[in-house]
Amino acid sequence: MNFIVGKNLEKKYDRTTVFQNINFNIKKGEFITLLGPSGCGKSTLLRCIAGLNEINDGDIYIDGKNVTNRTPKDRGIGMVFQNYALFPNMTVFENIAFGLEMKKMEKKDIEEKVEEMLKLVHLEDKMNFYPSQLSGGQKQRVAIARSLATEPKILLLDEPLSALDAKVRKSLREQLKEIQKKTNVTTIFVTHDQEEALTISDRIFIMDKGDIVQVGTPEEIYTNPKTVFMAEFIGNYNILNHEETAKVFEGRVLGNIAIRPEAIYIKEVERIYNLDNFITKSGIIKDFSILGNVIRYFAECNGVRLRVDLLNRGESKLYEIGSVVDLMFLKKEIKHY
Repeated sequence: MNFIVGKNLEKKYDRTTVFQNINFNIKKGEFITLLGPSGCGKSTLLRCIAGLNEINDGDIYIDGKNVTNRTPKDRGIGMVFQNYALFPNMTVFENIAFGLEMKKMEKKDIEEKVEEMLKLVHLEDKMNFYPSQLSGGQKQRVAIARSLATEPKILLLDEPLSALDAKVRKSLREQLKEIQKKTNVTTIFVTHDQEEALTISDRIFIMDKGDIVQVGTPEEIYTNPKTVFMAEFIGNYNILNHEETAKVFEGRVLGNIAIRPEAIYIKEVERIYNLDNFITKSGIIKDFSILGNVIRYFAECNGVRLRVDLLNRGESKLYEIGSVVDLMFLKKEIKHY
């Protein structure tokens, strides 16, 4: 059953249209990510769902009720921002308790709920600390706990991890997904980070220029981009126009194509392949980058530069710059546009 529904939504600022005719459905308990480049309208759409921004046209339904004209408080929304928005003069305990006190809960119930939230975000030992005594990741966990404490129907997250360093971001996004599954709260997460979206989402809504251009699971979004924009935005697809395609494949493949770097293999003598699945062309290694467990080679094939991702198996399996190799293109992974 659809829990959040947007019908024909339109938002304008003066004469500038941010988005129009936006339609979507979100199921209860889903973790949805709004993903897209800066300025595509994703944060504005989130704020419209929250009721922080008014829409110019259309309707928003939550749990079967039209909430278009309701305040954020009356929509059952919890929201977490990029800048944490914690009260600096309150302890962690007091920050989390604030919303519960506003609801006039009994002191004992507040204490029990705050303790529950502290355990959920693994901050039991920080309950008497002030925000100035916490790291960025800890502050963001307090902000998440504060939002969840009031038991909102929906949790909205507006780029909550973007101010954190890479290691903390990776750790916190894993915790965020764990927390969401434990609470089963319907969550909408905004980011421009593709890896982040692919890692934590049940479904991803890709936005571009005020429109939702593709919706799907992380696997669907990554392996089957519907447009050239999608192929360029998600992952590191090799995008070839019809002239480049003709050069690489010497007329065997026609038109504009996209192919993922990991769908191009370098032929190894000791391995057995079903050659019917591949198109094989000679190439030259021009450069490479070590990306942890992956080596990204930059190979040239008939004058066209290609990215090729292989598993890093150590120095003994490293192809040196200038090496002549057989590039094997997996036929079923060549996307035509």
